[in-house]
Amino acid sequence: MSYRPVPYRPERVPIEETLNRLRADLAIARARRSVRTFSTDAVPREVIELALSIAGTAPSGAHRQPWHFVAISEPELRARIRSEAEKEEREFYAHKAPKEWLDALAPLGTDFEKRHLTDAPWLIVVFRRDWEPLADGTRLKSYYMTESVGIAVGFLIAALHRAGLACLTHTPAPMTFLRELCDRPVNEKPFLILPVGYPASDCVVPDLERKALDEIATFVD
Repeated sequence: MSYRPVPYRPERVPIEETLNRLRADLAIARARRSVRTFSTDAVPREVIELALSIAGTAPSGAHRQPWHFVAISEPELRARIRSEAEKEEREFYAHKAPKEWLDALAPLGTDFEKRHLTDAPWLIVVFRRDWEPLADGTRLKSYYMTESVGIAVGFLIAALHRAGLACLTHTPAPMTFLRELCDRPVNEKPFLILPVGYPASDCVVPDLERKALDEIATFVD
């Protein structure tokens, strides 16, 4: 596959404006929290469409864009997904999870019950596309699939937060049931589920602190 080169001349923002924009974005980002208690209030489909369009602008290995998003508002399907997820989660908490993982989860108060999968008005199921079928029967391979899809999900989470919505990264294990329920082909693997909506009026979140800059970054000037 070849691409025609086109000019790229983005606006060069004055440094003071650059800093102002980044400080404003940082303040917004610091307010983001994962939410497990959602309002059932409706969210218009156009909001989800725009957020997914932003996610689709993420960079990807060899520009394969190896992601597919299934956005679900239909109550029956959300209920089926919750039922299957809770089966896996019940087994995980009871038998599969190592003690250190359960100890790490304990302060968050999580368990196998996943009300957020039916309370949130939207579920976005993210799939990783490992290859694409070509007309001649061969396959177009994707590259750096996990990294690329992870970046796209980051774009999506940031877009949803800026829109005033909340979400939660949910990864029941195994997730193979999602391919069948969402009617996706064999070349796609479930990556995660994002319940999306407004926080419930009585929503609370753990009082957590994020690591300081000097704990997450090193500068070599």
